Amino acid sequence: MTDLAAPTTVASTERDAASGLLGAGIAVLAWGAGSVIAKSIDMGGMAIAIYRFGLFAVLLIGWLVIRRVRFDMHVMRHSALGGIALGVDVALFFSAIKLTNVVNATLIGSLQPIFVGIVAATIFGERIARRDVAWSGVAITGVVLVVLASNGTPQWSLRGDLLALGATMAWGAYFVASKQSKGKISPTQFTAGTSLWTAIVNVPLGLAFGQDLSWPTAESWKWLIFMVLSAGLVGHSLMNWSLVRIPLWIGSVMTLLIPIVASLIAWRFLDEPLSVQQVAAMGLVLGALAVIIRNQSSQKLRERNLKVGSNP
Repeated sequence: MTDLAAPTTVASTERDAASGLLGAGIAVLAWGAGSVIAKSIDMGGMAIAIYRFGLFAVLLIGWLVIRRVRFDMHVMRHSALGGIALGVDVALFFSAIKLTNVVNATLIGSLQPIFVGIVAATIFGERIARRDVAWSGVAITGVVLVVLASNGTPQWSLRGDLLALGATMAWGAYFVASKQSKGKISPTQFTAGTSLWTAIVNVPLGLAFGQDLSWPTAESWKWLIFMVLSAGLVGHSLMNWSLVRIPLWIGSVMTLLIPIVASLIAWRFLDEPLSVQQVAAMGLVLGALAVIIRNQSSQKLRERNLKVGSNP
């Protein structure tokens, strides 16, 4: 029985990791689309957060009720840290992107994997190979080159840059909280709870900063609903599901794809030009991430062979 059970367990873990990588990849594609939409909606950043995450929370909670899955104070308690972090993140980032240029906000956001990598190693004991650290640095360098090569007219704001820096720290805290929720509540419960917390947190913030929180126009609702379906339903749900299956730092590094996706969408649908330098830098990021993922797959295979070989 032992000989059969061990390979099956390892194979299952390996499949979970592969599924987690795929889910994280799809999530960052959805988030990239959401970034472009947030820039174009004629609403304040905190107002966007309230209605976008409020609607998403209602849909998810309704889904949980239909499936007779609990959503109570237990869920709210275990999703509080992640929800408050996400609420602060979207409030700061959506506000930053309205004040400063997208290039600066994205560049500052690309520092997040450094913060998360340190936390993953110290809190969760995740071992990061030196070669993966090096390739992560290559990926971050590629992102820097992508955003610096932007042809858009800069609209610089020190306040906007500082807000983006704060959003980066809060975004990293959200990743940590998502990882910590494993075994306490399901990924769907965590996503529903954090979405509700995000909407709640942004109400007093929006009022304090004097933002217009009135009912959105029909045009704004159209894009808010699209954000709920893409960045919300696909992005947050899949990433939270993936983070309990893959190392925290891997999920964080994969978010470096977000500015690339956003640039490509803006090029395709908003007629924003892409320079040769930008395309080359995108290739650098994709290549570095491909090496990291391949290294992870090779490591899983070695671990599987060691576990199978150690069985009597």
